[in-house]
Amino acid sequence: MAQVISPGEVIRFGTFELDVSMGELRERGVRLSIQGLPLQILAILAGKPGTLVTREELRTRLWPADTFVDFDHSIRNAVARLREALHDSAEHPRYIETLPRRGYRFIAHVASPPPESSTPALQQAAVPPNGVTRWPSRFGLALILLGALIAAGILTSVYIRHHGRAAPIRSLAVLPLKNLSGDPAQEYFSDGMTEALIGRLSSIRSLRVISRTSVMAFKDTRMSMPEIAKRLHVDALVEGSVIRQGGRVRVHAQLIRGETDEHFWSETYDRELGDTLSLQSEVAQSIARKVEVTVTGEEQKRLSEARSVAPEVYESYLRGEFVPRNNQAEIEESIVCFEEAIKKDPTFAPAYVGLEKAYEQLSSIFVGGSPGELRPRVVATARKALELDPQLAEAHILVAQIYQRQWQWSEAEAEYRMALELKPSDAAAHLGLANWFLCKGRIEEALAWSRRARELDPIGTSGAEIGWILFQARHYDEAIRELHGVLTVHPDEAFTRWVLGFVLITKGEPNEAIPILEKTAALMNRSPGSIELLATAYGQAGRRTEALRLIDELKQRRQSGYVPAGAFINPYLGLRDYDQAFVGLERAYQEQSSILQFAKVHPFFDPVRGDPRFADLVHRVGLD
Repeated sequence: MAQVISPGEVIRFGTFELDVSMGELRERGVRLSIQGLPLQILAILAGKPGTLVTREELRTRLWPADTFVDFDHSIRNAVARLREALHDSAEHPRYIETLPRRGYRFIAHVASPPPESSTPALQQAAVPPNGVTRWPSRFGLALILLGALIAAGILTSVYIRHHGRAAPIRSLAVLPLKNLSGDPAQEYFSDGMTEALIGRLSSIRSLRVISRTSVMAFKDTRMSMPEIAKRLHVDALVEGSVIRQGGRVRVHAQLIRGETDEHFWSETYDRELGDTLSLQSEVAQSIARKVEVTVTGEEQKRLSEARSVAPEVYESYLRGEFVPRNNQAEIEESIVCFEEAIKKDPTFAPAYVGLEKAYEQLSSIFVGGSPGELRPRVVATARKALELDPQLAEAHILVAQIYQRQWQWSEAEAEYRMALELKPSDAAAHLGLANWFLCKGRIEEALAWSRRARELDPIGTSGAEIGWILFQARHYDEAIRELHGVLTVHPDEAFTRWVLGFVLITKGEPNEAIPILEKTAALMNRSPGSIELLATAYGQAGRRTEALRLIDELKQRRQSGYVPAGAFINPYLGLRDYDQAFVGLERAYQEQSSILQFAKVHPFFDPVRGDPRFADLVHRVGLD
């Protein structure tokens, strides 16, 4: 029988001391930020120094018999975090030794180990010297019960005094689920499962759910759960794993309190691969019940909705979702994947959303695809997605962006608000509405909505969009801080570098912008958008010859293929050739170029803002 450490025990070893009653591990008197399962395992191991503690013993002591959990995975993770806190290693252990396939042993000298023979005084009193067990008197039973109640009261008051009652959970992050399939090529499948859980939980209005772009920064991290929770400003974390083998998928998920590292729910789900969407729904519903948030009837309906999808359809869709899209070749690769999914199942709405996003990216100035050819496809796929599933928030966001680029302002606002109704924690929907307010010149409302997006995506790539809004609101230093924050986590994020170039040029620092934009052009495979801004920086820096050389490159490319008219506006503004800039602006109007959404606020247009030709342009796009 494993030794039970008494509640007041303080166990000292090396430079550490474990205070069991306080639930604290201290190093040289300084409390370490480790709680929950790792601390419980340390208490068990240090309570039996030099003795093998089997995995089975840990399982029975840490989880009730009816708990469904991936015990080995949870124990391994907890021991790894424990070793990190103790500056220990599995290869050369000083404190915790692993006995392969058996368990663990605490090998350090313990200064105050609990004596094996000690028996609580009340238990000793109940055992007569002759070894014959006698029932205690009624008075003795009363004393034992009173003692137990007093002890329980003391322990409860100590816990509440030091830890407080469990605070309600109002915010949550789903950390990247680990791929335990043994096949690195299946990484996209576990990432897709993570994104799906985030998406479903984001439909609950009373729960703030962190976006995928922020949580992916913690993939394979060695940070502790409390550290991650503090960085993301959340009350709880979801951690788990995915195993895909043959025609089945197994998901293990557990809920952890961010502040204390307490694991307070864990379950494993095993389903046929074709039931993946139902599995996602079931996990999301279990999490919502456990965190005890208010879920409306409509939200519950959206949480529980699921359909069967053939494994090969879902696989094609996920491959398309997780192809990087920094240049035309990568975007076209994703299009092939989405088209494969649609060919295999024409009723799978998410594949149309993915295809719509890809077409939209292909027609942007960053890539330079012809909008005349691509926009009809964008509109058709958007309509098809909403026809198949009107509840897809992502489809409403994309439809809103289409309306906005066509200067249908009221229709765009309605679609953004519908997306927010369906998915209140969607950072992209918040940023879309923020951009809408920005284009209308309602700067304070734009900043307010962008701040809400930042709460949902504290360290993700949404910072680039927020930087764009801050730039056009003339908050240049704040924009630079925001963009540098994104680049710290995502150093090769091309759009972020592009926006930073805009800010530096406007601040009168084109020489600082040039090396950033040169790398951006390389990352974007010299797309028209990257070349035009680099030319603008050259022009502002007085390097006229280099600016004209890049403008000529764009003109030559236009001889053999499509180059957006908008690509010629900023370079000529940078060279102060305003007549040529207006030629570009008029062509951009004919093409319904995206840049004209921002005509009312964009700092680059300030030199021509007083020109009657520009006032007429603002009127024609519906922004006067």
